[in-house]
This record gives sequence, C-alpha cells and structure tokens, in this order.
Amino acid sequence: MKVTNKQPIIRLENITKTYGSGNTLVRALADINLTIAQGEYCAIMGASGSGKSTMMNIIGCLDSPTSGAYYLDGINVAGLADRELAQIRNLKLGFVFQQFYLLPQLTALENVMLPMAYADLPKPERLTRATEALIRVGLAQRLHNKPNQLSGGQQQRVAIARAIANRPVVLLADEPTGALDSQTTEEILEIFTELNSNGITVVVITHEQEVGDRAQRIIWFQDGRILQPELSK
Repeated sequence: MKVTNKQPIIRLENITKTYGSGNTLVRALADINLTIAQGEYCAIMGASGSGKSTMMNIIGCLDSPTSGAYYLDGINVAGLADRELAQIRNLKLGFVFQQFYLLPQLTALENVMLPMAYADLPKPERLTRATEALIRVGLAQRLHNKPNQLSGGQQQRVAIARAIANRPVVLLADEPTGALDSQTTEEILEIFTELNSNGITVVVITHEQEVGDRAQRIIWFQDGRILQPELSK
C-alpha cells in the first residue's frame, strides 16, 4: 500500500548527473523526477549500471547533481557546499551499508555514540540515545561487546542503531543485506519494517527482489532513468 496523504520528505526535480565530457560523457542520471512521502518505505531497484547507486549518492547528499533541484525535508540541497552537505547528512540522514563500517576498537555502544558527537550532543544525551537505539534493534545484552564479538547480523544491527540514534528524517540503506544469510536478512528486514511502522521514512537500494518486496513501493531504474516510479505493493 502506498502512502498518499503525507508531505514529501524527498523531492527530485529534473535531476541529471553526468561524468566526463565530449566523447567520454557518461549520463548516469537523466531528468529524474521523484517524490517520496514522509513515512514511506521504498525500494530503489535496477540492474548494475542502471543508475540506482548514483541515485543513492544524490539522495544521501554524498554527491551533487549536475543539474536539477533536490529538496530534502523542504531544503534544496542540490547546490550546497560540501560543508553544508555534511551538516545535512548528520542531521537528517541515517545510513546503513552492506559493509558495517564499525570501528573495531570501540564497543557497540561507543560505535553508536560516535556520530552524535559531531552533532554536538552532550555526552549524557549521546549515551541515552545510543542505549535506546541498541535496545530497539534487540541488542540490549550486547552494549559492551566489540565488533569481533558479534555475528554479522548483530554488527548490522549496531549499524542500524547508529543510523537511527541521531533521529534522522530518512533511513537510507544501500544493499544492507548483501553480506548476510537468508535468516539474518529476514531479521534485518523485520527491523526496517518495525522502524517504518513507527514513522521513519525508509529508502532501500537493492538488487535483491526479496528485499524489494518488503517495501511499500518499488522504484525501478534502467539506463539512468526511472522505468517504473509507482509500482505499489
């Protein structure tokens, strides 16, 4: 079922992304128009080279479009400088990647607390939020374990806790189950569903159909264009 009565949290208008010039020009994205509503759960899918990874970088403020406007929570971020984009990422976006990117010398709790330091949150607040986030993903008994003491699924749960602790407006997951077995994949997808049911906008980039099928809407990319933007579940 598609969300229809909420305000857009992501709005892309005529987004184009090119690399190179002349004979070497590559058009990674071509005139993309897309709206994702607050509280929606979307999957962005497509074959290798379809543009979905470039789209993830644009949505995640990791890269800027060559042309067009991108409104994230009402702010046009398309033309912002790198420092401003970093602030937007820290305040409004939570990231989950295929690789967990946990610091091995830190505990689960310390890994989740670390990004909040860049938001200038007081340490007691960081501790409270990190603890709550780890409990929310089912790791209440693992707060003080280091990554090498956790399974792959538990490490991904820590990564999800880190992504939501700063209370982002969008949770952006790039191939989040690519390194996990089928049972652990199911557990991680259940967490995404629970987070979404509690109001978090979730955008998953994936090539796995079973992962995309858990979303409310699948957005198909092909050759840098949206092939199907409104495929509802």
